[in-house]
Amino acid sequence: MADEQLIRLARGHRVGTGYVDWRGREAAVPRDTIVAVLAALGVDASTPAAVRAELARLEERGRTRLLPPVVVYRAEDIPVDRHRRVGTPSAEVPLMRPDEIAVPASAEGITELSVTLADGETVQPLPAGHTGGGRGAHTTSHETYRLPEGTPPGWHRLHVRQGSREQSAALLVAPSRLGRTARTWGLMAQLYSVRSRASWAMGDLRDLADLAAWSARDLGADFVLVNPLHAAEPALPVNPSPYSPMSRRFAGPLYLRVEDVPEYAALGPADRERVDALARPLRENVHTLDEIDRNRIWEAKRAALELLHRQPRGTRRQQEYERFRAREGDPLTAFATWCALAEEHGSDWRRWPAELQDPHGPAVTAARERLAGRVDFHAWLQWQLDEQLAAAQSAARASGMALGVVHDLAVGVGQGSADAWIYRSLFAPGMSVGAPPDEFNQRGQDWGQPPWHPERLAEAEYAPYRSMLAAALRHGGGLRLDHAMQVSRLWWVPEGFSPADGTYVGYDRNAMLSCLVWEAARTGAVVVGEDLGTVEPEVREDLASRGILGTSLLWFERDREGRPRRPAQWREPSLATVGTHDMPPITGFLHGDHVGLRERLGLLTRSAAEEEADHRRQLTDWLALLAEEGLLTTRPDEILRALAAGSTEYDEEVVTALHALLARTPARLVGIALADAVGERRTQNQPGTSDEYPNWRVPLADAKGRPVLLDDLPLERIHTLLAPVLKRGASGSQDGDEAVGDVAQQGAGRDGSPGDRGDQRGQAR
Repeated sequence: MADEQLIRLARGHRVGTGYVDWRGREAAVPRDTIVAVLAALGVDASTPAAVRAELARLEERGRTRLLPPVVVYRAEDIPVDRHRRVGTPSAEVPLMRPDEIAVPASAEGITELSVTLADGETVQPLPAGHTGGGRGAHTTSHETYRLPEGTPPGWHRLHVRQGSREQSAALLVAPSRLGRTARTWGLMAQLYSVRSRASWAMGDLRDLADLAAWSARDLGADFVLVNPLHAAEPALPVNPSPYSPMSRRFAGPLYLRVEDVPEYAALGPADRERVDALARPLRENVHTLDEIDRNRIWEAKRAALELLHRQPRGTRRQQEYERFRAREGDPLTAFATWCALAEEHGSDWRRWPAELQDPHGPAVTAARERLAGRVDFHAWLQWQLDEQLAAAQSAARASGMALGVVHDLAVGVGQGSADAWIYRSLFAPGMSVGAPPDEFNQRGQDWGQPPWHPERLAEAEYAPYRSMLAAALRHGGGLRLDHAMQVSRLWWVPEGFSPADGTYVGYDRNAMLSCLVWEAARTGAVVVGEDLGTVEPEVREDLASRGILGTSLLWFERDREGRPRRPAQWREPSLATVGTHDMPPITGFLHGDHVGLRERLGLLTRSAAEEEADHRRQLTDWLALLAEEGLLTTRPDEILRALAAGSTEYDEEVVTALHALLARTPARLVGIALADAVGERRTQNQPGTSDEYPNWRVPLADAKGRPVLLDDLPLERIHTLLAPVLKRGASGSQDGDEAVGDVAQQGAGRDGSPGDRGDQRGQAR
């Protein structure tokens, strides 16, 4: 049990000393965990004397600091409960309105404030009053100020002078919230699994463009939500998980369509045959259900792309490349350098020679010069990705989608990753992100991903976080945050500790949300937070107040009595779906495939009979609700008997009914899994496994276990299964809502042009 002074110190640095567990009970954090986490934050709590010294240092900082590293100002006035914190402020930040700037009151009675705008103009904030700063440690009186009306949104510089003290800080003027999202629907797909006859054994960015154009034209979909397309390892082996990337800032070359690289058209016959020879066996593979082999695919694609990289570029193309390099700047050069070094030393920089572990050291500078050709190759790959991502979004919008591609942002990166090397000083050493024990993972989870250091990230003015968001939104109409808690608090697990013995560490939620809202507002994008599981109630409130949608997953939607929630009772600001990539598709779930799989893999914490009985109870409840809503023509008991006998007779009826239930909810967005639309039964990912199950390597198949290619999507079946959702989409634009974000102002609309997929792609290019 931690003592009172240690608890005060921990709370001053947003380190949790207790939490409410999945059973609703208070759980204390072990003292050793608190001490280890504080050490990772650069705070010595090893002895009582050290704790007292650190408390004194924290209090001194509160007295002398005039401004936090980043000041957030919301561009519009919104009502705020003054007795609740905004975000998760540190000890020296008072309680205040989010549209006020607070500065400790000067003993001399004179405070001078000025703001240097991004364009160089200077404006003077206006006095707004005083605040006592709240309760407890917040005893300092503060003067509050407001910006002049018409101050432009964006990043500016705030200057404060009080007598001999003078400080400045970054000032973010962000919209108070994103625009209201129109009611609409779209598809969700694990892109790598969506293969076509032309793809190299896994779905790629051309397939994404074609899927978006097809679903917009033939189904009326307004978005396609895909898995994270982040960069993976540049050298073998390649981790198949899209949620354990090497960089969240840069994209994965595995998703490139080789033939869409402009230099391919200029290849001579011999070189073109070499590329075709690399592609041929992979294209033949799409007619099988073999696991997606990223190692084999990357070896072939890398060889082909190296050949294209060596092709001469014309003056215009070279100028475009140079503009791209200039736009991306030092972060791209650093990433490309990491890739080149990873090819020599492996994809975990912690195992590199010591002199190469410092990205700013002379050894790395020398290596960059020695490996200039490889560095340029990896930078060039990012240029090709930028072009093909832009083409996919253009194809989606040109086909009539209101949003287009919605990208997914993983919660973190690997410990030995490029991001962890480039921004090494901004990550907490010896820590890993995970999750506390829950009903399904009673030992907790350790995801092997280093967390941002909250204070150092703020001192860097959130630059890497901001650039990551900007890159994710550059060529998309929306962004999904995997584990929405990443903007508020994360479960830190000290190295060598059990995941169950971790603790929560808080971030400045107001600042991180404001960065997110600003970047999304700039592009008119929609943002969805995956807020399933244990989430602080105030986080959901803050997400909703900023116009960020939550996630409503049908199988988890139950009322306080544990009964399935009626569709009218679902929350409106959300993306509603039946399942998620960590669960089996609908038909697999109906037949209890996940129970049998978890039993075979030894993942059950109770007997298979108990699991099956519980699963049957859940199905009984949901089928009863579907019947009460008039969405079934067959009696629930008859469906249950058929399922128990292994019959698939009523599968499509139930799938259609579940989608109809989604269509009846008030959710702003409805997401339909492509796997459900084609009848797939296998899950993409089984939590708690690595090689025991082919996670993230399952190609798309139908109910009979036959490969389903993008070229052959069963349109008639999909129309039948999704009819209620299609009707909802057709009427969604007539419900009087505002446009999706600012999307309507960008000018694209469904023009009804038939055109084939090639024509749509041509327009995008």
